[in-house]
Amino acid sequence: MHVIVIGGGISGLAAAHQLSSAGVRVTVAEGSQRVGGKLRTGHVAGVQTDLGAESMLARRPEGTDLAKAVGLGDALRPPAVVSSAIWTRGALRPMPQDHVMGVPSTAASLAGVLSDAGLARIARDTELPPPQLGEDIAVGRLVADRMGPEIVDRLVDPLLGGVYAGDAYRTSMRSALPRLFEAARQHDSLLAAVRALRSASPARPGEPVFAGLEGGLGTLPEAVARACRAQGADLLTGAPATGLRRTARGWAVSLRDGRSLAADGVVLAVPAEEAARLLAAEAPAAAGELSAIEYASMAIVTLAFRREDLPALPRGSGFLVPAVDGRAIKAATFTSSKWDWAAAADPGLFVLRVSLGRYGDDAPLGWDDQDLVRAALHDLHEASGLPGRPVDSLVTRWHNGLPQYAVGHAARVERIRRYLSALPGLRLAGAAYDGVGIPACVASGRRAARELLMTLPPGPAPGTEAPAGS
Repeated sequence: MHVIVIGGGISGLAAAHQLSSAGVRVTVAEGSQRVGGKLRTGHVAGVQTDLGAESMLARRPEGTDLAKAVGLGDALRPPAVVSSAIWTRGALRPMPQDHVMGVPSTAASLAGVLSDAGLARIARDTELPPPQLGEDIAVGRLVADRMGPEIVDRLVDPLLGGVYAGDAYRTSMRSALPRLFEAARQHDSLLAAVRALRSASPARPGEPVFAGLEGGLGTLPEAVARACRAQGADLLTGAPATGLRRTARGWAVSLRDGRSLAADGVVLAVPAEEAARLLAAEAPAAAGELSAIEYASMAIVTLAFRREDLPALPRGSGFLVPAVDGRAIKAATFTSSKWDWAAAADPGLFVLRVSLGRYGDDAPLGWDDQDLVRAALHDLHEASGLPGRPVDSLVTRWHNGLPQYAVGHAARVERIRRYLSALPGLRLAGAAYDGVGIPACVASGRRAARELLMTLPPGPAPGTEAPAGS
């Protein structure tokens, strides 16, 4: 059996790893010059650091399991500090506890973040009729209707924005917060639903919620790629797929260099827009649904300071910024505080990064690098008093980096999969479907691989190459 994985991000690599581990001949076709997608490391002032995602949920095991499977188990690290803040109403305030993505179990934990009127409004949730969610509802709409808009603007939206770079008033509760969506259906108030969820999954002392890797999470795709090659997989970079069509024996994938690769099965692990383009001829209905999935873009500014130039080191792991406050940045991560390995790389430096750009506001990506650095330094100084004297800076732009889970997203994904069920030997994987976090993406790739293994009959594989146009 021969399977072509189109897309060398972590979803595609996870699929390739599972398939090659099962003895399947795999070819990965990645359009860019590197594998890893949104996982990438770089250097600022000589310190290696993540330029994309820098942590993964440790309580969901798929990401850490993959790291262990490819030899990185000893490199897994919990954050050195877990306390964070929110920059709102003119001050850095401790991040409240006892909530699920900003939806609280009590109003008391939000003192300081919300006004007295905002705190009082939360209590009215228990006086309202039980939540009416229908098939889906926007997170912001439900929370604002039951607890008031202030908690959405000051806490729910920045927390959701940290994951999706999206807008709480557009984000699907069913897709983004599925467990809270189901709990809200079963309880008379949101407060009760959150309490029930937190009781069902209590925090265990000493158990890290998140994990990273020494040297950066961007080392994970490199290790997975090495493992795939060791198992016989062929990884092609700089090889964008330009066409996809069914053949009598399976599938043919056309590459930009003119080659046509033949395979029994295909995993499409590319962003939704690219998947739509490749499926336009074979599955126009699915392509139309895929084209409707929107994306948000963002920029990350990584900065390095000499510790001796800082009057005081920032506390905690970083902070979030509500869009309602009108700041340029939406979050800051104090890398040298959060990760011991980053601090040890150069004890004389303090490395941090900030992100700019949200859904509907990608203007910062059009700024030149100097303007992005200036905006980052301005807001950092306003928030925490950091001086504007970095010794190095690095700007990374992620155009269309995060898919948006709009209301109705889960139903759309169900329709896409139903349309594609008529096409044997084809599966989708990636952040556009069932979750944007690394564990969800790994699970998506593995699911696609498992389904192909179950549905494709064993037998002699077709040739890896056929004449162009065959």
